[in-house]
Amino acid sequence: MIASAALLAGLAAASVGTSFVSGILGMAGGMILLGILLAALPLPAAMALHGVTQFASNGWRAAMLRRDIDWRIVRGYAIGALAALGAFTLARVVLPKPAVLIAMGIAPFVGLALPERVYLNVERRGHSFACGLACAALSLTAGIAGPLLDIFFVRSRMTRHRVIATKAVTQVLSHLLKIVYYGVIVGTGAALDAALAATMVVTAFVGTSLSGYVVERMTDASFRSWTRRVIVALGLVYLTSGVVVLVR
Repeated sequence: MIASAALLAGLAAASVGTSFVSGILGMAGGMILLGILLAALPLPAAMALHGVTQFASNGWRAAMLRRDIDWRIVRGYAIGALAALGAFTLARVVLPKPAVLIAMGIAPFVGLALPERVYLNVERRGHSFACGLACAALSLTAGIAGPLLDIFFVRSRMTRHRVIATKAVTQVLSHLLKIVYYGVIVGTGAALDAALAATMVVTAFVGTSLSGYVVERMTDASFRSWTRRVIVALGLVYLTSGVVVLVR
């Protein structure tokens, strides 16, 4: 597909804004961007372009906060994510749009509904592997796993810098797997416009860089409070959107 000037400008602005949001909270921006892309592009192309954009955004965020990355968590996540990719490569699953939206909407409520004794915490033994397995599976089918990923981090005792940095690396891996899955295994890579993809990458760098100024002015307490509010709000938006599309 060849992007028009209006589409290019609109998606570039969306990339800057959503990368800025993700840079502050370590979440949410990717979900918003995917919703925009799903409205503007066919599902496979939206998935692949979202993967390219978020790979760039999270990669730059991880580089900016590289000293705060918890590599023990990243290692467990990577093993789980690769296991999910292996399973999905055999199945080659691609869900319709309503299912994608509903899956993204339900994820945060499932995580928050878990009882205290079994709540998800990426610092617990084995939870980083489970996080990688579940989040990669959701990312490959729904396009993004932000709400579920955040549930694994929201009850941890990590500082906001450590949360943002570690989540950025896990998302680099998830989006790389998504690029491979939708761009190579499923075979939709040819549908992407090179100029559009390059523009989205550059604007993702811009939005991510600008977000650093806001992060330094936040506290860990306000960071966690806003994280909870945003994942619930976005879950409601996507769940409602999915039901509306399904009914129509």
